[in-house]
Amino acid sequence: MYRIPDHIGIIPDGNRRWAVSKNMSKEAGYVFGLNPGLELYRLCKQLGVRELTYYGFTQDNTRRPHLQTIAFQKACVDAVRMLEKEDANLLVIGNYNSPMFPKELLPYTKRIQLGNGKIKVNFLVNYGWQWDLNSAFINYKNANVNANILSFLPSADISRVDLIIRWGGRRRLSGFLPIQSIYADFYVIDDYWPDFKPEHLYNALEWYSRQDVTLGG
Repeated sequence: MYRIPDHIGIIPDGNRRWAVSKNMSKEAGYVFGLNPGLELYRLCKQLGVRELTYYGFTQDNTRRPHLQTIAFQKACVDAVRMLEKEDANLLVIGNYNSPMFPKELLPYTKRIQLGNGKIKVNFLVNYGWQWDLNSAFINYKNANVNANILSFLPSADISRVDLIIRWGGRRRLSGFLPIQSIYADFYVIDDYWPDFKPEHLYNALEWYSRQDVTLGG
């Protein structure tokens, strides 16, 4: 019934606000976002989505209090370990030269096939749009070849995003893959990410199916 996008971007926002609403400390909210991420992955796989990109945390996020930083770093590691048991072609993208990048995820900075690997899953960890673009310029200059500069992006293996879904009610992209998101449709869900339910995805797909995709034409 839906027009299924090839590539969906996920911004799972609202973990801290959800925790506060439950009388928990802010850092306690991240662990409650793990099962929603796995459930969403399985739904997208069933629907035939070819690529899925999750926003783990940004370089800007690492300026948060230490306990929160530790909590979302651990949540990203745990999320990847959960995906290890699934069928996915997994890639973790982010500044892995930084001490803020979890060392447990270093093996995944090259794409790894898990199971049958039919769906590409990208995880943005310690990602920054400036890091992505600046790295492309540096890599292009050092290569000294006549090629498209975009092919030197650290995120070059991630395809153009068709639909971005953001939880938590905020209406901003927060630096999510600026090159790949140039023509993405953007759908916002007011509920916090830990309160994920399948209807969120279905409603987003129904909305996306009604959009006129012209890609500038």
